[in-house]
Amino acid sequence: MSELSLSGRIDEFRRRAGSDRGPELPRHPEVASWRTATVEDIDAIHAVMVAAERVDHPTWTTPREDVADTFDLAHIDHSRDTVLALDAAGAVIAFGSSFLHPSREGALNVHLSGAVLPSLWRRGIGRAVFGWQYARGLEQLAEAARALPDAPDAEWTAQLRVYAEEHNLGNQRLAESAGLAAERWFATMLRDLAGGAPDVALPEAARESGMRIVAYSHDRDEDTRLARNDAFRDHWGSLPSQPAPWAKFVGGEFFRADLSRLVVGHDGAIAAFCLASVNEDDWASLGASNSYIDLIGVVRAHRRQGLAPAVVAATLQAIADAGLEKAVLDVDTASPTGADALYKGLGFVADERSVALVAHI
Repeated sequence: MSELSLSGRIDEFRRRAGSDRGPELPRHPEVASWRTATVEDIDAIHAVMVAAERVDHPTWTTPREDVADTFDLAHIDHSRDTVLALDAAGAVIAFGSSFLHPSREGALNVHLSGAVLPSLWRRGIGRAVFGWQYARGLEQLAEAARALPDAPDAEWTAQLRVYAEEHNLGNQRLAESAGLAAERWFATMLRDLAGGAPDVALPEAARESGMRIVAYSHDRDEDTRLARNDAFRDHWGSLPSQPAPWAKFVGGEFFRADLSRLVVGHDGAIAAFCLASVNEDDWASLGASNSYIDLIGVVRAHRRQGLAPAVVAATLQAIADAGLEKAVLDVDTASPTGADALYKGLGFVADERSVALVAHI
């Protein structure tokens, strides 16, 4: 397969997987009917998702707005990308989505996600949903590969990716049965702010060069997106954030500019960032008011200058000053920047873990 073009590799992979005809609506004795999703299904999809999340990771749940946003993005077509399983009364009991990342910078990446109502777990419904997702994901890769601009195929990669909670062996085995393999582990970390935030200032050399920490402001939205893309270019699985999803993130109701902090140079250019959000729906499940730290990064030209601890500490101070009890973040435990050790040094404690399973094509 190594001598084939990218399209040829994907087509051969589909043929070997028996998915070359594309996704076909599944069959299952406990599912009355199957169909793809419309905007009218947002609440039903979210309800199934939350029910499963309360078992899988009870300290947080996905906001409804995150589901709704996917129906507004041009690169997602739920009438082709999401399948629903319905019971005899027409209620959604399971769903599965296959989303192709919109970036076309050397990598085609499909993320498969879905859920089944916990009362129906271990009956084979998830396997039926996953089979459809898998076939749709491969179809998306094939369609995207055929539409790529002329470029040496060796410069392009293609993959399917699934995330599963570390304790959910059923989800992992389902992905592994389709040829995906565990490749990376992520940890959720908590920082108690009852005793205040850590006191970490910018290093003297950074201050002398004109760097300073400032609160986030929306006139810096695009600059921050570009800084994020630079900072994450060599991070595992990261693809460039695109303007439309980024606008939804920083313009969404959960993002908190007042808690987020930037390190800027004497010319105003962003050198580091720590972006935070607040979803009060998670407070009861975690048992404490909290802010989630969505993104932390240092642009590559300013790494190893002590900027990350200072900008995170500044955000933690803002969270504490807002009267919130905890800060939460997720970290790649094998990050090339040593983020795991950084956060432990700032007082974060690891809690839940998840695993990324990948099929490379």
